[in-house]
Formats: sequence, structure tokens, C-alpha cells
Amino acid sequence: MLSLSPPRPRGRAARIGALAGVAALLVAAPSASAAVPPFYEPPASLPSANGTLIRNQPQPLGASVVIAGVPLWLPGKATKIMYRSTDANGLAVAVTGVYIEPTKSWTGGGPRPLVSFAEGTQGQGDTCAPSRTLQSPLVYDAGQLGAGYEVPGIYKFLDRGIAVVVTDYIGLGTPDRIHSYVDRLDMGHAVLDAARVALKVPGASVTSASPVGIYGYSQGGGAAASAAELQASYAPDVNLKATYSGAPPANLMAVLKSADGTLLTGVLGYAINGLLANNPALKPVLDANTNDAGKAALAKVAEQCSADSILSFAFQKTSSWTTSGKSAYDVVNSIPAAKAIADKQRIGTIKPSKPVMVLTGTQDDIVAHPQAKQLAVDWCAKGASVYYQPAIQWLGSGGTGLNHLGPGLLDMDKAQAWLVDRLKGSTADINNCGLVGLLP
Repeated sequence: MLSLSPPRPRGRAARIGALAGVAALLVAAPSASAAVPPFYEPPASLPSANGTLIRNQPQPLGASVVIAGVPLWLPGKATKIMYRSTDANGLAVAVTGVYIEPTKSWTGGGPRPLVSFAEGTQGQGDTCAPSRTLQSPLVYDAGQLGAGYEVPGIYKFLDRGIAVVVTDYIGLGTPDRIHSYVDRLDMGHAVLDAARVALKVPGASVTSASPVGIYGYSQGGGAAASAAELQASYAPDVNLKATYSGAPPANLMAVLKSADGTLLTGVLGYAINGLLANNPALKPVLDANTNDAGKAALAKVAEQCSADSILSFAFQKTSSWTTSGKSAYDVVNSIPAAKAIADKQRIGTIKPSKPVMVLTGTQDDIVAHPQAKQLAVDWCAKGASVYYQPAIQWLGSGGTGLNHLGPGLLDMDKAQAWLVDRLKGSTADINNCGLVGLLP
């Protein structure tokens, strides 16, 4: 394997070493080299309707602790699922995930609600799938320590008696294709079809009358935002009430800039690989503009989970991957065909039919704050009901990701309370578009 960068200066090595332990605890990273279980192999033919259940099986929840029959951690019964969806090119695709039936009762009135939970970045290797880290959330495999870092958010919904369905996204888990990562159509379709298939899981208490919420942060925030835009046309049968979109990468070009040279530089490799998978005609252009180190990096991240990529590529710059020495942003921006594909991923061009909360850290050092705020501005201009919530940050965090991860954790209760109120039918705080221009 070619060296992807020159030896790191001592200061940078110290930063990476100090953050490596934190990253291992926060990011799901079972080894991507492990064998893919048979459940994840798609069948030779797929059903005709989106959201159709292809197969299911009981799944143990590795985060559950049961004493004397009482669950003390994830209070639910999980079912691993495979269902049909449609990819960005209009082709049928098998997607996996997990439905979790709460053991607690819903006391909010009416039928039990459902949340389609869009997880943040897991990686691009098949073993990074959320369904696998929910089964074994603490994994030490082939030298990698991983944790299902979205478990606290899932727990909080289950603890309220709300059912949760988690998609693995298109290509994450199933070995037939690469995970398309930030492709907005792939993400939105997978999230909406997960909500559809949840109603068909044996033993599920949710029905077509159940109010549905969508929740996601970071990659999940982009997936949630895309699903909110697409629901009226793609899945009008989903009884959507509201969506929470935290730190959404709504403008891929802006994120190509803001994430470069940070703790999460590797995610830009996921994005390039994913968009290339759905747009193979770009391969000659990609090959012409990436040097040997870049080609090696893209091949490596395709098999990695997030913590692996942090340890491999933290604080590197994509300019070390290109033949010109220019950044990925500058290269994409200079090639009309590539920029057109990146621009197609822009979220904010379609009016969501239901209320959306957009939350963004004002000094997010990974997913640029201005483009996330612009999403709220764009939706407001279209007449959508948008509740914009800036998480005020007084100091930058130098590309370490702390200002990106922070609001996802610190504002989780606020975000969930807003969404749960919508599931209960509340109309309070559904729109502050008149204030967006005055807020950071």
C-alpha cells in the first residue's frame, strides 16, 4: 500500500493520538473485513412495491441489560429487516435495518407513534451497518474498538413508548453495492421506506394510523431533510407529522470545503465513492484527477468504518490525493460534469409538506453552519413550516469535530421534545421563519 501522506509533524500526531480513544468510543467501527452474514445477501428478485418486507428475523440488542426480566437499557424487542426501496437511478434495491418494538406503553394519547431514525455517519464498509452495531454495540475486532453511538438517542424514544425503525441506508450492510453515503435520493428513499416497512413487521404495534416522525443528525440530518422533502411525492402514505434535521450536509460543495483537513477528512472519500457508484460515467474523470495516494485512499475508505477512517486520514488534506495538488472542492468545482452531480445533491429545493426543525452549531467545524442555516432560509422562502434552532458556539474547535458532535448530544433532549410534541399533535413552535434572518 502506498503511503498516503508524509510523516506527520509531532503536533498533529499528538492531536490524533489524543482524539483516537474518544473517536473509538463515539463512532461505530466493527472491522469491515469480517464476513457478511447471509441475512444481508439480497435475493435474486425483489418485490414490486417500495416498503415491502423481504425478510425478517429476531435480533438481540447488544445494548440491552435485563435483570429479573426488566430491561435496564434499550427497552424494546428488535427485529432485523430487509425491505425494498428505490435508488437514485430508479432501480429496485434491497435495504436492511432494524425495527424496535418498545416494551413500554405509549401514554401520549392515540396510537403508538413511530420514529424513522436516520443514523449519523457509520462508514462505508458493510460491517458498519447500524443494524450490526445495535446487535453488538461494543466491538473489539481486528484491533478496532467501536460503539453504536446513536444508542442514547434511540433509547430516549423507546423509553417514551415510541417505536423506532433504523435504516442501514442503501448499500450499507448489503454486499451487492457500495454505500452511496450522501446521495440525497438514496438516503431519503431508504428512510421513508423504513417507515413503510415498520408497519409490516410481525408483532409491530404501529399501524397506518400511527403518527410518524423522522429524526437524524449529521449524515442522518441530511437523510432526514431529504426524506422531509420527498415524502409528499415519494411516500404520501407515510403518516408524517414532523422531521428533525440536525447539522444537515445540505450543500455538498460547502461540506467538501469545511470537512477537508479535519478529523473527518475520510468522509469525503465516502462521498466521492458513493456519488461515483451512482454516476459511473464520472470514473474516467476521477481517475484522471486522483494520484496514486488518492486512489489508494478511496479504495481504503470503501472498506472502512468511521473510526478506522479517523485513524487513517484524520487532519489530512484532500490536496494530497489529487494530481494537481488542488483540494477535492477545487477539482470538483473546475469540472462541470462533476459539479453538476454534486449540485444535484443540494437539499432545500423542495418544500417539505410537514414541519421541520433545523438545528446547527454556529461554529460547526465539519458540516458548515452557513449552508445548514441556508437550508432553513430556502425552506422558509418556499412557505414551509420551519423551526430554526442555532446552537450558539463561542469558540471554534479546530477541526476536531467537537463543535459538530456537541449539539447532537447536548441538544438531543430539546430536539426530541420538539419532535415528540409534534407526534402528540402540538402546533406550538412549528415556525419561526420570521426570525431566521435575525438569528446566527
